[in-house]
Amino acid sequence: MTTDARSGRSYATLRHRDFRLLWTAELVSSTGTQIQRVGVAWQIFEMSRDPLALGVLGLCRFAPILVFGIAGGVFADRYDRRRTLLISQIALLACSAVFAAMTAAGVASLAAIYALTIVASIFAAVAGPTRQALIPALVPRDDLAGAMSMNVLASQVATVSGPAIGGILIGALGLGTAYLVDAISFGVVAVTVIVLRTRPAVVRQTISGFAAALEGLRFLRDSPGLLAVMILDFVATFFGASTVLMPVFATDVLGIGPAGLGLLLAAPAAGAVAGGAVMAVARTPNRPGLGVVGAVIVYGACLFGFGISRDLRLSLGLLAASGAADSVSMAMRHTVRNLLSPDELRGRIAAAHSTFAMGGPQLGEFESGLVAARFGAPASVASGGLLAILAALVIAWRMPAISGFRLSALPSARRAPAD
Repeated sequence: MTTDARSGRSYATLRHRDFRLLWTAELVSSTGTQIQRVGVAWQIFEMSRDPLALGVLGLCRFAPILVFGIAGGVFADRYDRRRTLLISQIALLACSAVFAAMTAAGVASLAAIYALTIVASIFAAVAGPTRQALIPALVPRDDLAGAMSMNVLASQVATVSGPAIGGILIGALGLGTAYLVDAISFGVVAVTVIVLRTRPAVVRQTISGFAAALEGLRFLRDSPGLLAVMILDFVATFFGASTVLMPVFATDVLGIGPAGLGLLLAAPAAGAVAGGAVMAVARTPNRPGLGVVGAVIVYGACLFGFGISRDLRLSLGLLAASGAADSVSMAMRHTVRNLLSPDELRGRIAAAHSTFAMGGPQLGEFESGLVAARFGAPASVASGGLLAILAALVIAWRMPAISGFRLSALPSARRAPAD
């Protein structure tokens, strides 16, 4: 049985060998990345005890995405995607190894952590769109929606397990070991890329890199439904960014200490796994853009509740619900992007999407840190949730194409046999 972009079950996409291998490797790598994120946030907070320092971390992650995001998409479209992904994974492995060595030697400083974060984010700006552009070569077109849902599920499973594993590693073996595990996880992806059987054709570009970037941006401008989804994603995650403030909630708001930090980080991810699992077995909705709007509204409401809550169980429940809503939104966003993007532009459109999807929360972390430093972490999160709701309503009103897109209007593609 094959997966249908309009009515199929997403888990069936794992029958394709190369997609299954890459999906598994990305699950491992995403888990390692979450381990690193927990370690870096905790290390910075221990050094500074300043929410603004955590906000600067988000700014360091966002700036390279803003500057190099579209360039990463041009790389993905201009060169062999397998080779580009391999090189970027080796570079990210090296960055994590430097994190580990620097921490083990006791020479880590805020400036060094920020600088290394910027370098790693530059390579991530290339790796992200390249990986997304590679996936359509691993599955038939009718399975793209299912593949995107499975990718979201893998990401959210990693977000659940990563903080828990990271907390155990940091407590038992130290930050250096946690960073080393992340380095190994990038190695797993590198090896997987080498053994892939699929050899995607390289689309030879006859225009300059700058002109190629403009070509991708023009396509995005002329695709109002796709553009609306990306703008909503950016605005919602900008206002809803709260992960960077979890050390403050753990210590100063809920009083659960470092041991409780893992719970706060894992709660939204646990909800996201539930949401991702539902998307993996449910039929893809015919109007995914409208589903994104509804999911963002639920996401904002849950964050508002978390910001004003002082009960641990209620806070964890609201964080879990916000994660489920974000997971549903993410799966449908990726479905819209992949079904509307022509193959020769996939890298550039994926890069633009990554700039919106990653830039929103990273820049939002800086904004959250600024607001928290002035008004407190609870006010920062609660106001962000309300603004995310307002953003969803305004964008749905001003950009109606977001709810007008229908999967049933797309032509069906010929299905490929399982590997």
